[in-house]
Amino acid sequence: MTNLPAYIDHTLLNPTASETDIRKVCEEAWIHQFKAVCIAPSYVAYTVEMFEFCPVKIEIATVVGFPMGYSTTATKIAEAENALRDGATELDVVMNISRFKSMAYVSVREELRQLSDLAHTSNALLKVIIETAYLDTFDLYTACEICAEANVDFVKTSTGFAPKGAEVETVKMIRSILPTNIKIKASGGIRTYDQAVAMIEAGADRIGTSAGVLIVTQA
Repeated sequence: MTNLPAYIDHTLLNPTASETDIRKVCEEAWIHQFKAVCIAPSYVAYTVEMFEFCPVKIEIATVVGFPMGYSTTATKIAEAENALRDGATELDVVMNISRFKSMAYVSVREELRQLSDLAHTSNALLKVIIETAYLDTFDLYTACEICAEANVDFVKTSTGFAPKGAEVETVKMIRSILPTNIKIKASGGIRTYDQAVAMIEAGADRIGTSAGVLIVTQA
């Protein structure tokens, strides 16, 4: 697959990541022309500086309500506003899984709608992490329907902090549920070229991985 870098969100969300580590991720994204980098909120402004003279457009993604998702809506909004102000072009927000499991679907949808409106006002994209490891089939359908109603841009499988990450069959199911205008980001445990291609063939539009360089060099 010759255009594989265009699918990759080159990710570093390790709590011990230093400025040097972030610089390395940015340099790798520049060299390989990955679609995006996904880094911690505190490094968004630094990453914007790193890409100031980059000849290709590399999106700057960061996380909101990460990794548990149970922050209040006000907290998530504040996080999102700060990230957008610092220059983020994509927000990967964790759905409130606790509220979702309590069947407070209206509350979950309203939170996501507010975040979607905020992102779109800044010409940014909103990706919603539904954490598929904790969802049964009914939950998966419901979560996808909520995301569609909230006008999000992507449904993302995993934070990488749950018991399991992206699975091919789950990506296929998500694709069968979502309307065609909503894309899929597969993430969590994707570390090889074969895994990445399998996810794309299943319907993924983005691959979230910390192994982007390894994956593209295996192509």
